Amino acid sequence: MKQMEVTATQLKSNFGHYLEQSRFEDIWIRKNGKTVAKLVSTSVSSVDAISGILKGTEPAKTDRHSIREERLSEYEVHD
Repeated sequence: MKQMEVTATQLKSNFGHYLEQSRFEDIWIRKNGKTVAKLVSTSVSSVDAISGILKGTEPAKTDRHSIREERLSEYEVHD
């Protein structure tokens, strides 16, 4: 998938355009020269997005069930 970079000001001024464009390519949002967010299509699964970010590393578990369990375990109350 292609990607583009825009400033936060550009995104704010043309949000509808970039929202539509995010269907076809990832949009990296920069503020003060630093990347602060990424706008991605909902057609890409969260696991695929995470896998893309972690490319080059070997995460132990990357299926959606294990990721969900890991996230939920962060909120467990331990007595």
